[in-house]
Amino acid sequence: MSVFLTILLAVQMIAAVSMIGLILVQHGKGADMGAAFGSGGSGSLFGASGSANFLSRTTAVLATVFFVCTLMLAYFGTARPAASSGSVLEGAAVIAPLPAAVVPAAPASGAAQIPSK
Repeated sequence: MSVFLTILLAVQMIAAVSMIGLILVQHGKGADMGAAFGSGGSGSLFGASGSANFLSRTTAVLATVFFVCTLMLAYFGTARPAASSGSVLEGAAVIAPLPAAVVPAAPASGAAQIPSK
């Protein structure tokens, strides 16, 4: 089960980093408006209209993968074994009691002693 959770967490992190990268690569709708008024080349690697479809679909797929991984990690993280019903204090470690009389150590010779009242 631990290996499965590790793989699931790795897939979630890869999806998150990839989604961040794809979102940063995409241009907003305001960039098209600037290109229409002559602000420069609006061409991209995937073409003028194909980039939005390819990048937005890939981002949607990665967001779905990230969401499913998050739900599965939350489910497996809160799953409890059926046999462990009871109090938390039942499983607490037993602490040995302290000795009744604790005598402080004598101060070293030559050390300043505090007079007691």
